[in-house]
Amino acid sequence: MNVHVKGSQQSGARVPERDHAMFDAELSGAVLNFQLLTRILTWLVPYKLRLWASAALVLAASFAAVLMEVVISRVLVDYIIVGDTDSPMPDLGLIALTQLLEATFGLPGLYVAGGLFFVLMSLVGVLGHWHRLTLIDAIVRSLRDLRQDLFAHLESRPSSFYDRVPVGRIMTRVTNDIEALYEMLRGLGSLVGEFVPFFVALTIMLSTSVELTLILLMLVPIVGTATYFFRQATREIFRQVRNSVSSLNQYLQENLSGMQVVQLSQRQERNQAVYTKINAENLNQEFRSINLTTYYGAFNDSLASVGLGIIIYYGGGAVVQSEMSLGGVILFTRFMNMLFTPVVLLGEQLNVLFRAMASGERIFQALDWDEQIREPENPVQLPDRLEGRVEFRNVNFGYERDTPVLKDVSVMIEPGKKLAIVGPTGSGKSTLIRLLGRFYDFADGMIFLDGIDLQTISSRAVRKRIGVVLQDFHIFSGSILDNITLSDPGITRARAIAAAKTVNAHSFIAALPEGYDAPLVERGANLSQGQRQLLAFARVLAADPEILILDEATASIDTETEILIQDGLRHLMRGRTSILIAHRLQTIQEADHVLVLEQGVVREYGSHQALIEQGGLYKTLHDLQFQEIEKPSADVDNTL
Repeated sequence: MNVHVKGSQQSGARVPERDHAMFDAELSGAVLNFQLLTRILTWLVPYKLRLWASAALVLAASFAAVLMEVVISRVLVDYIIVGDTDSPMPDLGLIALTQLLEATFGLPGLYVAGGLFFVLMSLVGVLGHWHRLTLIDAIVRSLRDLRQDLFAHLESRPSSFYDRVPVGRIMTRVTNDIEALYEMLRGLGSLVGEFVPFFVALTIMLSTSVELTLILLMLVPIVGTATYFFRQATREIFRQVRNSVSSLNQYLQENLSGMQVVQLSQRQERNQAVYTKINAENLNQEFRSINLTTYYGAFNDSLASVGLGIIIYYGGGAVVQSEMSLGGVILFTRFMNMLFTPVVLLGEQLNVLFRAMASGERIFQALDWDEQIREPENPVQLPDRLEGRVEFRNVNFGYERDTPVLKDVSVMIEPGKKLAIVGPTGSGKSTLIRLLGRFYDFADGMIFLDGIDLQTISSRAVRKRIGVVLQDFHIFSGSILDNITLSDPGITRARAIAAAKTVNAHSFIAALPEGYDAPLVERGANLSQGQRQLLAFARVLAADPEILILDEATASIDTETEILIQDGLRHLMRGRTSILIAHRLQTIQEADHVLVLEQGVVREYGSHQALIEQGGLYKTLHDLQFQEIEKPSADVDNTL
């Protein structure tokens, strides 16, 4: 093992940085972003047969709805009640059908009309319900695929992405924003069912009274103008609503994740005040959107009343002058709803559409965020088993531009040896192991595994050869066995149990009522810290990596568990190259060499005893932290 010690503070070339603030930038939410809408619809393509079936069903249901109105006005009123069969107004053959059924079954016309209406009403109900089920089935499946694609994309983003983007805002994209797309797609599908009777009704109305139809159509531009101003007024409001919801989710996630810290520091009231302020802002934006929507709806209702007054005035005069039948006037009033309802619903759908366009922009902003670890075009294939030689050569790195964390660090670790890394907080200890695990790209310096440049190996291949036990061991939902194997098909139950026995985790697992199948609660809160650490050892040992990285836990644990952990740690490190961010004196003393970092620079290197005798920085740190700790069996947990 050799080391290059250099105090230079010069930082080399940096990987180009991204403006992560753009991830939370204000989005336009433009309602007529057809490119965005087309992209959303591409997830529906695999389910186009369902969509075509839904379209056919809604066409049939809409036509049946038009026939229902004709039965009421032309058959019941004109033919049966008034006895008028000579009106030029179209009846779509329903009067002839009624006469045929009367003659065939000898039934009164009223019964026949009632029977026709019941059949058509049943068809509208059945076909409409079937249409909605088919449409929603296609939408839900497509959004399931979109959610899976988004989740897979987010899983492949590097640590640098999550260092700068709040998790709460990412959660909003996967949950609230996709739900907004569901509401939009369902609303657009429903609008299709409204516009079919719109065109049928318009055709019949024009064939009956061009003058009255044109007068009614004059109201349509008024609705369109109101819709335009509604769009302009609400465009910014709905974007603010989405941003306020994101802020709520972000703050909630931060506080729930750190609830123990919140309660220990007595921050409940202060956090409640902050959340109340954010919630009040969300309420204010929601009220603004509700008020505008309510005014818009009231205006459209008033226009419908105006249209009804026009029909009564002009239609009543036409009936008196025998220019229209009474059934025709009634049909106009019924068709007026079909004429204006799609326009009104379209205006109301703009509310959902505004939200969905902003949500779509946010979703695709996340999907298009291509930040990732650089992967080699032709990655080097590692041998079946590495020797475990690790070398850092003149490595410079910083998380932010012009703020170096590691400065010209060089060190080599021979196979099977243990290197303890110590130093003050912020000296770059954790950064060093993050680079080895290829969680970050670096442009200045090189890292080698068995003499192979780390950046010529795929990140997946590197991480399969490195086992990491961090201070905060992450527990996934599932059983203890699931958390040891991580669903790796290559790790059998017997192998997982053998690993647990080797690191002394088997005894506490076997004592649980369900043993290895015992479910773990969120973050493994039903296990002690020592048990979680032993479980972490079992997970790493079951994966059998050649290189071990250990960031020891610093919380106090009881003596018995301490002995189990130290013994498990010895089993885990046996025959493996180990890099230890050391917090315990015993771990440091058992390491082959100690690397001392200060402000990203290698200050000292050597064995524990040699560095003590050297009387430098390590000796100072040792005296400050371990003045009364001289025996390896000490129970006290201190930080170096």
